[in-house]
Amino acid sequence: MTRLVELTISEALNKLDAGEITSVELTQAHLDQINTLDHTIKAFITVTPELALEQARQADELRAQGIKKPLLGIPLAIKDVLSTKGVETTCASKILKGYVPLFDATCVARLYEAGMVMLGKLNMDEFAMGSSTENSAFFNTLNPWDLERVPGGSSGGSGAAVAALMCMGALGTDTGGSIRLPGSFCGITALKPSYGRVSRYGLIAYGSSLDCAGPMTRTVEDAARLLQVMAGHDPLDSTSMPDPVPDYLAALTGDIRGLKIGIPKEYFVEGMQPEVESAVRVAIDKLQELGAQIVEISLPHTEYSLPVYYLVATSEASANLARFDGIRYGSPVQGEDMWDTYRKTRGQGFGDEVKRRIMLGTYALSAGYYDAFYGKATQVRALIKRDFEQAFQTVDLIVAPTSPSVAFKLGENVADPLQMYLADVLTIAVNLGGVCGISVPCGFGMGNMPIGLQLIGPALGEDVLLRAAHAYQTATEWHKSLPPLVQV
Repeated sequence: MTRLVELTISEALNKLDAGEITSVELTQAHLDQINTLDHTIKAFITVTPELALEQARQADELRAQGIKKPLLGIPLAIKDVLSTKGVETTCASKILKGYVPLFDATCVARLYEAGMVMLGKLNMDEFAMGSSTENSAFFNTLNPWDLERVPGGSSGGSGAAVAALMCMGALGTDTGGSIRLPGSFCGITALKPSYGRVSRYGLIAYGSSLDCAGPMTRTVEDAARLLQVMAGHDPLDSTSMPDPVPDYLAALTGDIRGLKIGIPKEYFVEGMQPEVESAVRVAIDKLQELGAQIVEISLPHTEYSLPVYYLVATSEASANLARFDGIRYGSPVQGEDMWDTYRKTRGQGFGDEVKRRIMLGTYALSAGYYDAFYGKATQVRALIKRDFEQAFQTVDLIVAPTSPSVAFKLGENVADPLQMYLADVLTIAVNLGGVCGISVPCGFGMGNMPIGLQLIGPALGEDVLLRAAHAYQTATEWHKSLPPLVQV
């Protein structure tokens, strides 16, 4: 018999509607899973059992009254970079320890409106800066597939929690690959929406022109369910798109015949692990077998993505994190005067990686260097965006690996920031271009670790993206694999 924690969101909704299970039972099963595993995996910063069970009881009462909601009674968890009213929100930073927001992020509020049960807040790299969740101020999150490896970052807690069946789905955020990389490393489905498709209101900013909130689930169908609820214009976010939201579930037809999918030669980079390239090539053959037309394309400015990203993102971080001074936000460390308080608060409150990126960004924005660094980066970013626009005039989607490697060992890249930054080399351009991307499991590599297949769609093209990813997932079994840690 399938355990409650093994159910997908779609399967659980069917059982809830049929009266076969209750939300209280479903929620308690996931709380029990958290109690059993999270002391090992350390995916959660905060667990909210009383809140979750009360919301579950309310969901059961609403269902008994015949009230229907898209996610009624489904237990989910939220990355700790998204504001949650009445629940501590830390961004995995000492500087925000004890901060309890007075409002919910719009995407969280919409999940609540749809009937979500909230299990807690998930660990991450501090202020979403990192690729391994080793930059959290509190503790490292471990990969459920191998406790000696990282879960990816910055949404590593979200990826690990979903893979370990501690929640039915989670919200992550993606500034340069922070949803898709943990999706690949943890063997789950991870969707980065187009910029502006999901409101950023209540998302504590790292890079304002790059940040996106998105769903992390075990199946594409479940991701479509969450995106359906989260997506849409928000008057509280001036960058949210006014375009109507398609019916994402209706788009999951399973038919991709005639779909034209491009393979960018620049994405099969030197140094890629052979098992990763092999698994992705086999997945591409499967897409072709399902009726897609595969063509080779070029995204010629891809090689500049990494330096452009680290100039744009750190510059925006420098501006965004200026508010955390111990006066307006953050826990103050009293000094002799205001400036001394600023220095001491930031010096003791921010971790090394956050300080590194703030300094990089401040330097790039400083007088005499602005045009040479940030100004030039924005110009090249426009060329990267144009590459995608031109590509999507000839193809419907783009296919590539999510990462050049499987999850690396804990501590392996900590002393080498550049090597750590290279983990995102295949995901960064998607954020710079404002387009959408999804990572789905497509095999296993070194150490029996998951490998991710990345599909990239045009801006606001999530319906086509989800259709292709769902067709691939329906024709394969990779997404059904569970880490040995959670197998019975």
